[in-house]
Amino acid sequence: MTNSTTPKQLRLIIETDDFDTALRFYRDVLGMPEQVAFATDGDDRVAILHAGVATIELATRTHVKNIDEIEGMPPARGPALRIALEVDDTTEAVSAAAEAGAGILAAPTPTPFRSLNARVQGPAGWQVTFFQELETLQERQMREGFTTDDARDR
Repeated sequence: MTNSTTPKQLRLIIETDDFDTALRFYRDVLGMPEQVAFATDGDDRVAILHAGVATIELATRTHVKNIDEIEGMPPARGPALRIALEVDDTTEAVSAAAEAGAGILAAPTPTPFRSLNARVQGPAGWQVTFFQELETLQERQMREGFTTDDARDR
């Protein structure tokens, strides 16, 4: 159901002291097209980049801990935001990010939720997870463990 308060766009704002490096990474390395945006002059700079379809993934600390474990990451130290980008080829995305100077935090790893995940350290302190879907949503909904929260046994 949509109404006048239904969001039409999700925008994450990444504040950075190294705008040029961040812009090169997200626009040129990750291939996010840039749209026109307003800024004044001097050090007032902004870039709005398209990242495909946006979703918000709500997760308990237990789920985040499980994902970190699957991806080979140390436990998180409190709540954090990270960007997760669906790509056609996780391995290629990690290679491109590494060539651009991103640190590889977790190599491509098949997950129990049927994706190939990897994580890099992007500019401005944000971690970026690349994920490649290995099955369609229709195939997943036939598998045990895949359901909506309201239908899940607690």
